[in-house]
Amino acid sequence: MKGVTFLKNEKNNRQILQIDVKEMAKNPLKFEELIDVVIAEARKNEKKISWETAKKQLKKAGKL
Repeated sequence: MKGVTFLKNEKNNRQILQIDVKEMAKNPLKFEELIDVVIAEARKNEKKISWETAKKQLKKAGKL
């Protein structure tokens, strides 16, 4: 993606995300998509729950 650079550590793992703010300002939707991808990547190893369980938790919290 134009305006985005991943810097890697000595083990060749992505460690730092460098963003060209001027480039991202040209298309704010791309920035939102980038943030969504970063969040999804950060959560990929989290425990997964069923939709039914999620609905019950949301209802209990008063969010559904």
